[in-house]
Amino acid sequence: MRKIVIGTRRSKLALTQTHWVIEQLKQLGVPYEFEVKEIVTKGDRILDVTLSKVGGKGLFVKEIEAALRSGEIDVAVHSMKDVPSELLEEFTLAAITEREDPRDVLVSEDGHTLDELPAGAIVGTSSLRRSAQILHRRPDVQVKWIRGNVETRLRKLKEEDFSAIVLAAAGLKRLGYDEDIITEYLDKDVCLPAIGQGALGLECRVDDVETTELLAKLHHEETGKAVLAERAFLKEMNGGCQVPIGGYATVLEDGAVFLTGLVGSPDGKTILKEAKSGMVAEELGKEVSSLLTAQGAGAILEKVRSELEGS
Repeated sequence: MRKIVIGTRRSKLALTQTHWVIEQLKQLGVPYEFEVKEIVTKGDRILDVTLSKVGGKGLFVKEIEAALRSGEIDVAVHSMKDVPSELLEEFTLAAITEREDPRDVLVSEDGHTLDELPAGAIVGTSSLRRSAQILHRRPDVQVKWIRGNVETRLRKLKEEDFSAIVLAAAGLKRLGYDEDIITEYLDKDVCLPAIGQGALGLECRVDDVETTELLAKLHHEETGKAVLAERAFLKEMNGGCQVPIGGYATVLEDGAVFLTGLVGSPDGKTILKEAKSGMVAEELGKEVSSLLTAQGAGAILEKVRSELEGS
């Protein structure tokens, strides 16, 4: 019986997601053994600066893809929001799993919602996308960078001077946290999610046909189509987790995709947003990118990149 080695980040969330994938495959009765290989990525090692300053795309996938290339692992399990908009030709996303709740949530120390937080309250996040939207909604609060896994961030909320932190609902749910820990689900009109947020991507080598066919059994067509539009938008904007870009798509009853794209300035003073529907996911992503570019999104992103390179 062939053993399939699955690589993933070492965090509790990444391992939980990986074991969930293995369980789904086992339930299909597939004739394979599975082994998990924990891999530490650059994004996991460097925790003393913001994500935007760590630099480069693929902060959380490069080391995992290196293991895939060498044959050390056969499958990589990623949070889709970590996956760069363009894969190397040697790899393929054989499956995108059904999306968990894509929203961001506010976890507040005193139970205050975002609108209820007192002026000057400190909100923790490591994402320029989240900070831009939080400051746009509440320019009178402060955003302070917070890094680390979910457990670390929740501990810092209790031990440090944060009034609230922003996390992904999907991560909390997958880790089994009680619903009570969430103070507020941030509506997508308030905080548009990251591209691919809530979905898992299962990556393997293009020439490994057997594994590709195995993983395809877990592909969720609707989620895959929506994420395809979001990633086409991200690719056209030349974006990643280092710049303030958000995007979320849904598939409508007639099969069309409805995509909302967002680009913001880090201080939240400018938020550009466009929404459009279309039958061809990739074309839709390009169209939303063009609409935002016409509003000046390219100049905002160029300024952000320039400031990051100079910092």
